Amino acid sequence: MFILKSNISIIITGIMLFLISSCVTQRDLEYMQAKDKNTKTYTEVEMPDYRLKPNDELYIQFSSLDPAEASIFADARGQQSTPTMDPYGAYLISYSIDKDGFLLLPVLGKIQVKDRTLSQVSSILTDSLSHILSQPMVKVKLVNRYISVLGYVSRPGHYPYSQDKLSIYDALGLAGDITIYGNREEITLTRSENGKNIRKYIDLTTPDILGSEYYYLRPNDMIYVKPLKKRFWGMQEFPFANILSALSVTLLFYTVIKPK
Repeated sequence: MFILKSNISIIITGIMLFLISSCVTQRDLEYMQAKDKNTKTYTEVEMPDYRLKPNDELYIQFSSLDPAEASIFADARGQQSTPTMDPYGAYLISYSIDKDGFLLLPVLGKIQVKDRTLSQVSSILTDSLSHILSQPMVKVKLVNRYISVLGYVSRPGHYPYSQDKLSIYDALGLAGDITIYGNREEITLTRSENGKNIRKYIDLTTPDILGSEYYYLRPNDMIYVKPLKKRFWGMQEFPFANILSALSVTLLFYTVIKPK
């Protein structure tokens, strides 16, 4: 009888320890944890300018001292798009970069823009129009600014953004934040660089991310939030109902047969 009692105690203790270890704690949910509560400054890593590639979509704004001159770009597009005009005589029209890295523009023809920055393309177009328009000004914006956030977040999906800088926290905010069962210590960032896909693991529980080159995202980056092992083994897959039922039967059995 003593052996049976001892075995039952061991089983109950083991089950309780397992259940406790499967619980998500407050520290599992905290970002930028630091023992030092003093203010600390992190130097922001300069973000390199985005380099254009095939299939990128650009909005190009043409303006001139003479609005009628700038309108030739809108007229040349015909029915292919619906250009808009602001009060200063500037036309904002979208263009796609073809598979060979060229923009096909009215009047100017083909312009090679692959691997160039937005400011470089703006300068090239402005110089090319100097003999056509009166004091031309050209502004170029990237339309297809998207990031993907997948895994254990509230709203996984594909998100567009317009700002020049989007931090990893901004991206998670768009997706409704990481759920309580998401692993904040091992975020996977996938990025395409120079024709290669790179994968980086990021720990959001340390403030060191503020000085990282991966703090700001680039267009087409993908973030994947892995599940906590506590979620996978303890909360999602583990048959709690069966265990609690077995535990109740065991306690009842022990109560009936225990020695007086």
